[in-house]
Amino acid sequence: MDQAKAEEYRAILQKQLEELLREADKTVSEMTDEQENFPDPTDRASVESDRNFELRIRDRERKLISKIREALKRIDDGTFGVCESCDEEIGEARLKARPVTTLCIDCKTEQERQERIG
Repeated sequence: MDQAKAEEYRAILQKQLEELLREADKTVSEMTDEQENFPDPTDRASVESDRNFELRIRDRERKLISKIREALKRIDDGTFGVCESCDEEIGEARLKARPVTTLCIDCKTEQERQERIG
């Protein structure tokens, strides 16, 4: 992958990372600022359910943050856009759809097929 294209992906990944970190900070501050007292158990249950849902989303985003940081390291070391399984270049369309990917579409398809079998 040429340097200009790698820098394009770096900018995309950096923007995603900043947005995810901003959302995480917002969630933390909202959860620590709330001093709620709900005498009605139904209201309390609803708030707890919403909070659990929010935390599940943030956990998924935390995993994505880790993948973004790994992708940025691959850009730095020149391995970004190369399939870790077959060492072929990952297609442009796949990288645009999922810039954190480490597998080309063929290897990912095979991996998913193997997961379904086993």
